[in-house]
Amino acid sequence: MKGLAAKVSLIAGNPMTKVLVAILAFEAIVVGLAVAVMIQVSDVSPAIAGVSAGVVAFLAIMAAGALRRGTPGFVLGWLTQIALIATGFLTSAMWVMAVVFGGLWLTCFILGKRLESEALLSGDESVGEGG
Repeated sequence: MKGLAAKVSLIAGNPMTKVLVAILAFEAIVVGLAVAVMIQVSDVSPAIAGVSAGVVAFLAIMAAGALRRGTPGFVLGWLTQIALIATGFLTSAMWVMAVVFGGLWLTCFILGKRLESEALLSGDESVGEGG
C-alpha cells in the first residue's frame, strides 16, 4: 500500500476493521431512525429527510460491506462520515450523531493504525493475516 491509500485504510486482517464494520452498521440503523426526528422535531420535509438519511445509510452499508476489500471500503467509510456531518445542516440532532459516530470511526481507525505500527516494529505478522 502506498500514498493516499495507505493513509485512509488499514492493512487486511487488522482486527479494528471488524469494529469499524460494526460502527457503520449501527450508524446506518441510527440514521434510519433519525428520519422521524428530522420530520417531527425540525420540520424537515419527509422527502428531504428520507433521501438524506437514505444516502447516509446506503453509504454506511456499502462501506461496511466493502471494508473487507480494502481501500474502497475505507474511502466509502470516510465519505459516510462526511455525509453524516452534512446532515447536520438539516437538524442539529445530526451534529450530535456526527460527533459520536465520527469520533468512534476516527478513534478505531487510529487504534488500527497503532496496531499496524506496533506489529511492524515487533515483527508480528498476525495483524497482516486475513481473517
